[in-house]
Amino acid sequence: MSINNLRRRKVRTALTVLGVVIGTASVVVMVSLGIGLNALMMEMYSSYGSMTAIEIYNYGNNGNNGTSDNPLYLTDDTVKEFLRIPHVTSASPVLETNVILKQGVYETNTSINGVTREFMEQIPLGQGKLPDPKSTEMEFIYGNAVVQWFQNSKTGKGYWDTQELPDIDYMNKPMFVIFDTDAYYQSRSGGSGDGTPVKAPKKYLIRTAGVVEGGIDDYNSYAYGVYTDIDQLKAQLKKIYKKNPIPGQPTNKKGKPYSYFIYNQAYVYVDDMENVTAVQKAITDMGFQANSQMEWIEQSQQTYNMIQLVLGGIGAISLFVAAIGIANTMMMSIYERTKEIGVLKVLGCALGDIRTMFLMEAGFIGFMGGVLGLGLSYSVSAAINKFLGASLSGMTGGSGAISRIPLWLSGSAVVFAVLIGMLAGLFPALRAMKLSPLAAIRNE
Repeated sequence: MSINNLRRRKVRTALTVLGVVIGTASVVVMVSLGIGLNALMMEMYSSYGSMTAIEIYNYGNNGNNGTSDNPLYLTDDTVKEFLRIPHVTSASPVLETNVILKQGVYETNTSINGVTREFMEQIPLGQGKLPDPKSTEMEFIYGNAVVQWFQNSKTGKGYWDTQELPDIDYMNKPMFVIFDTDAYYQSRSGGSGDGTPVKAPKKYLIRTAGVVEGGIDDYNSYAYGVYTDIDQLKAQLKKIYKKNPIPGQPTNKKGKPYSYFIYNQAYVYVDDMENVTAVQKAITDMGFQANSQMEWIEQSQQTYNMIQLVLGGIGAISLFVAAIGIANTMMMSIYERTKEIGVLKVLGCALGDIRTMFLMEAGFIGFMGGVLGLGLSYSVSAAINKFLGASLSGMTGGSGAISRIPLWLSGSAVVFAVLIGMLAGLFPALRAMKLSPLAAIRNE
């Protein structure tokens, strides 16, 4: 009976359903925009590095966070303390040392980062593979943007001068590495400060294990770094400098090097994003400087949640207007079917059945509007992503889909439209129940 009553008034039903279609589509598209913006933000931060990583610094390796008698350094013992913090799954120290890379006529002064195997396993490679853990030979992983820092040693010009990339082939040409950079520059400038000639330092041939994926303009956390196994780097530095101070490593009051290595920074990995903030606070309470992406993510999520509420509210207004249309349609239906309602009551139809009949009519209007509105939402979403997706993909490095309709939103939209329809039809249904049978029958 409910379906037949809707069929008898096709134009009015169609116009009412159209209102629900527009309202449902407005809500779904607006909420999908908020979801898409938040997802793009997470993808962007994810491209910068691990979401559960905390970066710990020891600026200048001077231990200035501690006392003069007991400086606060990042050492192996410190890393072990980090591992004892609840929710910490792993910790990777980073040992930096300046070197000169030479291939043919090109060279550059850069830093080598000695890292653990766990750290290297997170580096996305475009060429090659990770170094063999069983090998004792040092190998390098080059960031995808490092090539732009090489200069022609004869002309002194590089990519930023000529806008032409240097002819560097990591995988197929030998790369020579000079660790003693001070001796290298002194040997080329005529000697040390007192005029004593300085012998050119030894060059080491270091093989390339791999290159980070991406071009020179593709930014990621590893784009500008050169990485190698930290234990092999320690062994190499000890071999080169023996008992002499290693550049970049602090010394004691007598100018002697420490018997252990002091790291420039460390990465601590947490089991879950929700625990990053607590672990970071524990590390800063130890006296170290630490930061993580969660600081920016929490601020950004607050902003995007507010945007999503505003967008959802704008769409809800359209659905509220559609609900008023449903209520108006049902009230008009009652006035037109007053005599029919009276006959039903006289024949003994239960009041609950009369109420259910009108609620079902309103529910059918909501259901049809919800389904059609959901279809319209997917079409609008696809159009938005098609015209805006490419530009956003270039800006964020993610998929570029600014409008995303998850499965739960699709189901919720239809259910919500049905509920709105039934709520809008509740008052007219109750009014139909209260009509006097005799008065309804006499009505013309």
